[in-house]
Amino acid sequence: MAETELSTPEFEYDIESAIVTGATGDVGSWVVDRLADRGVDIVGVDFDRPDGVRANVDFRAVDLTEGVDTWETIAEVDPDAVVHLAALSDPLENPSTRLFENNVTSAYNVLQAAGREGIDVVWSSSQATYGALFAESTWTPDYLPIDEAHDRRPEDAYGLSKVCGEEIAKSMARRYGISVATIRPATIFSPTKERARPTEDGSDLSSEEPTGNFASYVDVRDVARLIEAALAADLEGHEEFLCVADENYLGRPTAELVETVCGSIPGEVDLEGKESALSNAKAAEVLGWTPAHTWHEGADEDVSGPTWL
Repeated sequence: MAETELSTPEFEYDIESAIVTGATGDVGSWVVDRLADRGVDIVGVDFDRPDGVRANVDFRAVDLTEGVDTWETIAEVDPDAVVHLAALSDPLENPSTRLFENNVTSAYNVLQAAGREGIDVVWSSSQATYGALFAESTWTPDYLPIDEAHDRRPEDAYGLSKVCGEEIAKSMARRYGISVATIRPATIFSPTKERARPTEDGSDLSSEEPTGNFASYVDVRDVARLIEAALAADLEGHEEFLCVADENYLGRPTAELVETVCGSIPGEVDLEGKESALSNAKAAEVLGWTPAHTWHEGADEDVSGPTWL
């Protein structure tokens, strides 16, 4: 159901217009839909304009690694907020140098342009900043669950690009006095993509190859909700928020998953059973957001994604 059909919107805010970068991407398209359904006038930015049309949405083809083009677009549109989601995300499929330069340069250009215009920003970093996701050396968390304050020590170009992006976000918040909300999503699943639905099973973890996300995940609709919650919040300066479901997607004790991946578990463990290795407590406390979707309960959902792509 669209937000415009709801008598009481979930998050209250007075934003009338916003730029969403990466607007045709797997996450951006859902964010565009949610905000446009709420009545926000959206300018979606991506490399290419989509073929379809969407009410309350205009699209512009902009290369965000071009500083002048980025600044001119943000200055001309003059939105109430900027949501920056554009990025290359897979270091296994993209050359490391290209991925790093694209993500850092585009983050700098967007955040600086928004700052110069006095526009608040919500943008997407990643769980990869911690370093476990693509680690080649031994990586063990300092404590569980991992929260926003946990040390970030990535080895890969993607995680490193997001750490640099977070430092850019802090710098622009200091320099221009804008608020910047950094969202760190866990692995994002979509209800419209079969390949993105994991299968819970009783397999022997020692014979599998679990990844450094520790089976942490979040539904793309909850990512869109958290972005909206951040837009509605009265934030000052820079704040980070993990965006993650309450439980792991394998349905196995999380401590076992961490021990399988890392070879050991930290001395400080404050989680039980299937609770996620990443904490969503700060988002709940500060933004009033808790995950509304779980793939365990929604495997048989008939969900339509954005139709204008």
